[in-house]
Amino acid sequence: MQHAVGSPLPPPHRPGQGPHAGWASAAHHPGAPQGPAPAPPPPPGYPGNGAGTGPVPPPGYPGTGAGTGPVPPPAPMAPGPPQPPAPRHAPAPPPPDTTGHVPLPPGGPVAMPLAPPAAASAPDPAATTLAVLLIGPAGAGKTSVAKYWADHRRVPTAHISLDDVREWVRSGFADPQSGWNDHSEAQYRLARRTCGFAARNFLANNISCILDDAVFPDRPVVGLGGWKRHVGPGLLPVVLLPGLDIVLERNAERTGNRRLSDEEVARIHGRMAGWYGSGLPIIDNSQLDVPGTARILDDVLARAIASPPTW
Repeated sequence: MQHAVGSPLPPPHRPGQGPHAGWASAAHHPGAPQGPAPAPPPPPGYPGNGAGTGPVPPPGYPGTGAGTGPVPPPAPMAPGPPQPPAPRHAPAPPPPDTTGHVPLPPGGPVAMPLAPPAAASAPDPAATTLAVLLIGPAGAGKTSVAKYWADHRRVPTAHISLDDVREWVRSGFADPQSGWNDHSEAQYRLARRTCGFAARNFLANNISCILDDAVFPDRPVVGLGGWKRHVGPGLLPVVLLPGLDIVLERNAERTGNRRLSDEEVARIHGRMAGWYGSGLPIIDNSQLDVPGTARILDDVLARAIASPPTW
């Protein structure tokens, strides 16, 4: 059938299509061939289709005999609201902070060693991952003993010297021999924090470490307490305290800014005597060489592992 006016009827609806799907393209192409539009099948229930009775079809429906007439073109679809852009996936979180091949613990990685059962043999400190703090006055032999002890262990061990780290500062180095002031105090604190971080780094990678520092018993918050905060509660402090004459003799062999005056050495040695009665293990290495002191240090650490000191 050819309509006098208008466009062909839209095709019948398909499942999943809206009532206006596909209309716009047919209605806006004037060059499309005009021809008889195929009549869609009447809905079920219209008269004459054998499906019984049903609602009366609208006038002009093909095949009803109600006459023909122009079918108005469909009204143009109103533009819908703008569609939001497709949601973007949130970026993946950054990888955790790691140092080396083992993630660095957030703090206090050195756990307090547990006492072995009574029937167990004494632990071997030479084969155990440890964190040791060697305390003593200038000239006590801390650095020499710490290096020797680290060199002769059966497990990886690092030596961290506070004086070495403090002397990383080249320009603007605050030498306490020129007078103890805020700058030297700040550089000491910075060196301790740096040493503590280095110790945690080594321990997180299963490398033991031994630190040496002249920690005073009358400054527990800055000294021993500071090291405990920086490294962890499992840090094992040991004091080297030879006689004053030995300390003066060893100090006289030093050079550079590590050599102190005799008066300063005597003052530091007197303050270190406050460690007696503190509960910390003390080694008097006045008559011991470096290897002998290292062997005594192993014995002290074995007892400290079996029964950790309270500090």
